[in-house]
Amino acid sequence: MTGTLITLAPTGAESAKADVPALPVTVDEVVATARDCQALGAAVVHLHVRDAETRPTLDLGRVREVVTAVREATDLVVQLSTGCAVTDPADARLAVLDAEPDAASLTLGTVNFGRDVFCNPWDLIVELHTQMQQRGIVPEYEVFDLGHLATLARLLDRHGPPSGGHVHADLVMGVPGGMPGTTQALAACLPHLPPGATFAATGVGRTSLPVVLAALSAGGHLRVGMEDTLTYAPGQPVRDNAQLVARAAGLARIAQRPPMSTEDARAMLGITRTTVEARE
Repeated sequence: MTGTLITLAPTGAESAKADVPALPVTVDEVVATARDCQALGAAVVHLHVRDAETRPTLDLGRVREVVTAVREATDLVVQLSTGCAVTDPADARLAVLDAEPDAASLTLGTVNFGRDVFCNPWDLIVELHTQMQQRGIVPEYEVFDLGHLATLARLLDRHGPPSGGHVHADLVMGVPGGMPGTTQALAACLPHLPPGATFAATGVGRTSLPVVLAALSAGGHLRVGMEDTLTYAPGQPVRDNAQLVARAAGLARIAQRPPMSTEDARAMLGITRTTVEARE
C-alpha cells in the first residue's frame, strides 16, 4: 500500500465545548470541518454526534442529520462511532447503525478509560459484527490492548469476515488503562493482525505525534483529530482539526506515502460506490 489513509476524528464525546471552543459540535461546524479536512488529505471522518446543547447524543434523528449533511458536502467515508460515550447503554450504541453509515467502529474488548470503564463484552462485539455484516456496513476494529487482537481472531474465526471482506484495525494508544503510545507497543501488535489486514493508529494526548511517526514507519495508516488530541505542541493548544490533518498529511508525504484519496480508501476498505449511492 503506497498511500496513507487519514481518518479525521473531529469531536469525540469527552471534551466540553465550553472548555474547548474550537471543538466542532454543531452540524454546520462538523460539515465545515469535514470539508476543510478532506481538502487537506482526510479520506474518512469518524463521527460522534452532539445535541443542540452540545452534549453527546445518540438521538437517531440527530445522527441521521449529521450523516446526511456530511455526505452532501463531502466525498468522505462516513464512519460512525458505536463506542459513543462510556456511559451509553449497548442497545443505544447498536441503534446508531440505523443511520446507515458507510463504516462504524467496533471495539474489541473492555478497557479502563481513565477513571471510567469502557464496557465491551463478547456478546456486544458479536452483535455489532453480525449486524454490520447484514447491513453492508464496514467495521473498523478498535484495539485498545494486545489481547483485543486475540478477540479479533476469535471473532473472525467464529463469525466470518466483515462486510467488504477486508479487515482494518485501529490501534488506539495512550488511553490511561490501555496500551501505551509507544513504538514498542505498536510493534508488539503487528504480528497478531490477521493475514492481509491493514491498520491505522491513534495516539491519544501527548502520544499523538510519536504514534503517527511509528505508524508511518511500519506501513500503517493514521487517525488524528480533536477527539484524541487537544495540544499541538507543549504549551500550544490545537487551533483546529485542520491543523492536525495538515501535519499528518505532511508527514505522510515525507514518508513517501501521500494521503489516500476517498476513492482509494473505499477500494481498500471494501466500500463500493454503488453502495454509497444507494444509501443517498
